[in-house]
Amino acid sequence: MFAKPQKEHEWLHQLVGRWKVHHDCEMPDGTKSTTEGTMNCRSLGGMWLICESTGESPEGEAWSSIMTLGFDPTKGHYVGTFVGSMMPNIWKYKGKLDAYGKRLPLNSFGPQFDGGGTCNYRDTIDILDADTWLFGSEMQNEDGSWVQFMHGKHTRS
Repeated sequence: MFAKPQKEHEWLHQLVGRWKVHHDCEMPDGTKSTTEGTMNCRSLGGMWLICESTGESPEGEAWSSIMTLGFDPTKGHYVGTFVGSMMPNIWKYKGKLDAYGKRLPLNSFGPQFDGGGTCNYRDTIDILDADTWLFGSEMQNEDGSWVQFMHGKHTRS
């Protein structure tokens, strides 16, 4: 009755641990900010990765977020969610690992920053080594081009 972890679930296990987080953001309106924090990632039965992050904005406001990632073998892709204390919506993820096994783009759909509608988003996990990974966030413009608005580095602590 219980599902068993697949090789795709095992890929997520490399993110388990405590991480120091450094994110640089440049929003579409040109506003720039840097934030630092911590992330604790744990496995939920080998099937799910649960990552809880906390930090402080440049203005001194506390923030927190939770990301879940798993693999749905019936759909053949990674699935997950992201919620943060700084926003009212839930982001649903869908993604496939690249051929090299180092990059996981996670596609999502949500409100545009200016409130003028919705657009496609993509968060990407890039594994550099056992102690370092990158996290980037992009949004898709109406012309189909992608614009990165956040780039983060995670270092094992």
